[in-house]
Amino acid sequence: MLRWLIAHFSTHRLSSEVRHRLGQAIGLVCAALVLWLGLGGQPTALAGLTDDNYDGNIFALYAGNGSLVPPKVSLEQSLKYGKVSLVVIYVDDSSDCKKFSSVISQLQAPYGRVANFIPIMADSIPVKDAYAPNEPGYYFKNAVPQTLVFDTEGKLLLNETGIVAYEAIDDAMREAFDLLPRSESEELRRRPINEVNTELVPQ
Repeated sequence: MLRWLIAHFSTHRLSSEVRHRLGQAIGLVCAALVLWLGLGGQPTALAGLTDDNYDGNIFALYAGNGSLVPPKVSLEQSLKYGKVSLVVIYVDDSSDCKKFSSVISQLQAPYGRVANFIPIMADSIPVKDAYAPNEPGYYFKNAVPQTLVFDTEGKLLLNETGIVAYEAIDDAMREAFDLLPRSESEELRRRPINEVNTELVPQ
């Protein structure tokens, strides 16, 4: 109907006042339609960093790093090939997971080329009576985020739930790669990038 009105009136000469009033009427109809759809449709939940509402891939949205999901290898593959593995079990609708996503992204800078980063959605872990040690369900504590670090031999060096400090995970990664401890290497300080992310830079 709206398309017909526009086509019909565009073919006839109208005074500027009539065209102006017609434009206003069409604008009001469009605004009313948008308002009606917004109020009458499904209620929408606004999501943000500090709530437990879903708004998309947390690594892309809050860590600025969509490359982490989906993971390039499974835990089973990573352990089979003897790679250091950093596993984070998460959900997209958890404020703790949203905040923690930037920590995992920061760790990818120094370790991304030599370790496998394996983010796993908690909902994707199958429910079974028993799991093998190369399956995420074997370690999952039904709490997110949960962080696991395995060395090249498959030994579990870190298994923590909640928001884990960058430094704690870095210590486990240093152990896995037999690197100097933090106390013997160049000290780093945190520099904010934006309201969500920070980066570690030399003092």
